[in-house]
Amino acid sequence: MTDRPAETHVAAEDEVVGICQDLIRFDTSNYGTNEGPGERAAAEFAAGLLAEVGLEPEIFESAPGRASVVVRVEGTDPSARALVVHGHLDVVPAQKEDWSVDPFSAELKDGLVWGRGAVDMKDMDAMILSVTREMQRTGTRPKRDLVIALFADEEAGGAYGARWAVDNRPELFEGAAEAISEVGGFSAEIGGKRTYMLQTAEKGLGWLRMTASGRAGHGSQVNDDNAVTRLARAVARIGDYRWPIELTDTTRRFLDGVTEITGIEFDPENPDVLFKELGTVARFVGATLQNTSNPTVLKAGYKDNVVPGSAEARIDTRTLPGQDELVLAKLKELAGDGIDFSYVHQDVSLETAFEGPLVDAMVGALHAEDPGAAVLPYTLSGGTDNKSLSRLGITGYGFAPLQLPGDLDFPAMFHGVDERVPAESLKFGARVLRRLLTTY
Repeated sequence: MTDRPAETHVAAEDEVVGICQDLIRFDTSNYGTNEGPGERAAAEFAAGLLAEVGLEPEIFESAPGRASVVVRVEGTDPSARALVVHGHLDVVPAQKEDWSVDPFSAELKDGLVWGRGAVDMKDMDAMILSVTREMQRTGTRPKRDLVIALFADEEAGGAYGARWAVDNRPELFEGAAEAISEVGGFSAEIGGKRTYMLQTAEKGLGWLRMTASGRAGHGSQVNDDNAVTRLARAVARIGDYRWPIELTDTTRRFLDGVTEITGIEFDPENPDVLFKELGTVARFVGATLQNTSNPTVLKAGYKDNVVPGSAEARIDTRTLPGQDELVLAKLKELAGDGIDFSYVHQDVSLETAFEGPLVDAMVGALHAEDPGAAVLPYTLSGGTDNKSLSRLGITGYGFAPLQLPGDLDFPAMFHGVDERVPAESLKFGARVLRRLLTTY
């Protein structure tokens, strides 16, 4: 493990990089099948860092090795609603041969920490741990209770992590009204101006199983009721379909903010004109203008000369708020007869206003470290553990603050090869998070 300073009053930014490296070195790959190394070792490491400064974290498992860690830091105002500050310990798998470094080496190279989880999301985990440790060492009490949580299984929907905790241990979140977590608070160059993207909405999630039925038979015979053919046609129609642009309140406010910065109006008939001003974050924003449905998996047959009686595909749908039923109905229409649909996994869309005391505090914390920067709300095309916490009525935001160099393609780092984060960005994030948690 990385050596950390032993002084009593170590600032969070002095150890956040080392903690991030240590977390990356735990291979917590999530294959989505409840197989793999699990999160237990990383949870024990994180719990040890919290216990070292006098806290009493709890590690719990939803299944062998699928471990999460939670601790409550008591605030000074019993009437203030608690804030959940959460991350996840699991990561998507990495193919070592595709990387220029060992994905679990956490190498510090060219001023960046390289490794799987560097941005998704062991960077934020390290910020949370380092800031919590500094507050404990210095006797700094927050105004409200902080529920510090590092969950298992976010990368596969949270069934063994946040969702399990919400369903089985809701008392851990007693009194909580709001939460902050990943994929927000990072900077991007928009129209030449540094702009922080604060996530106030995320699309709904539906992983669908699409099953085609037909007549099984010998591969040498004429077969006009072939399940594979029926499925292939349905998949092609769904994959080729282009959903209409529909702007949510959050996305409209984001685009209005970009127009204010750049002077360019958004044209739904030609969105690329404005998108050119967004730089790398256009990849994030572009998918939030409409529903999406992408075929991802095909399964059919067991022998070259046998026509199977059924064939299966998986469709990854991401839905705008309130449009789950509309999307499913459209997919059934596109698929046609002889195709059945069922959900493998489904989760809600989220949207909250870009206003209120917590939003003001997040914006203020960013401006204190980067005066004059713009801050805009945006919709995340993916999903976070805030979906699970919403089942308890907790409003979630994406706020893992990072000041990033303009030439870093940050969206490409998520689940990408050679994932990496600048060390100075981690230190910036620790300062912003400390300011937020000690003032809100």
